[in-house]
Parts: sequence; structure tokens; C-alpha cells
Amino acid sequence: MNTPRTTLYRDKHNAKLMGVCAGIADYTGVNSLWVRLGALMMIGLTAGWFIPLYFLAGLLLNKKPPHLYRDDQEQKYWQGVRQSPKRTAREIRAQFRDVDRRLADVEQYYVTSNPRLSAEIERLR
Repeated sequence: MNTPRTTLYRDKHNAKLMGVCAGIADYTGVNSLWVRLGALMMIGLTAGWFIPLYFLAGLLLNKKPPHLYRDDQEQKYWQGVRQSPKRTAREIRAQFRDVDRRLADVEQYYVTSNPRLSAEIERLR
């Protein structure tokens, strides 16, 4: 399942250099400051070997399409899906159960207050 919303892109709108750190931050939902600080630490820990990898990632990653910049709420949803798909599926199931319960309550209310409809439903059973 590799949709445009679950793909790693370079984020050119929030970029400082090539947009790699901003893209990783957008993909993971972590603040871009922490990703940039992590990249600086990696440069120090790898004695500079991280720099060519950064530029290689900047060349290989695609730019984030403009239509993905529009809806911030939807973007946060997809970040949650990437971070924890099981939790997201659990939350969606819970929302569906809640909607189903509320719909059953509405149906129960309407059927009990409408004896003709209740009789017709019983006849269909």
C-alpha cells in the first residue's frame, strides 16, 4: 500500500537545504527541528559520511506534490497511519461501532414510537 499520502517526499515548502529533513519530519510526524538536530548529530558521529547520503537522498526523493500541502488535518491523519497502523485501525473500528450504536438507538426510538412501522417490520420477519 504505497499511496501518495504514505510516501516519503522532499518537502520543498519547509526546506532549509534540500527538503530531506523536512520531508522526513512530515513523514514521521516529528518536529522538523528534532530531525535536523538528528541529522547534525549523524554528521558528527559518522565523521562526515552522512553528508553524501543526505545529498543522495535529496537527489533520489521526489518533491512533495502540491495537492498534498492543502489539508493539514488529513495530513495529520496519514502521519498517524504511518506511525501506528494498528492503532489507527482500532480507532476507526471504534468510531464505526459508535456510529452503529447511535444508529441502532435512533432506529429503536423511531420503531418504538411508530407502531405501524413496528408491525410492518414484524410481518417481514
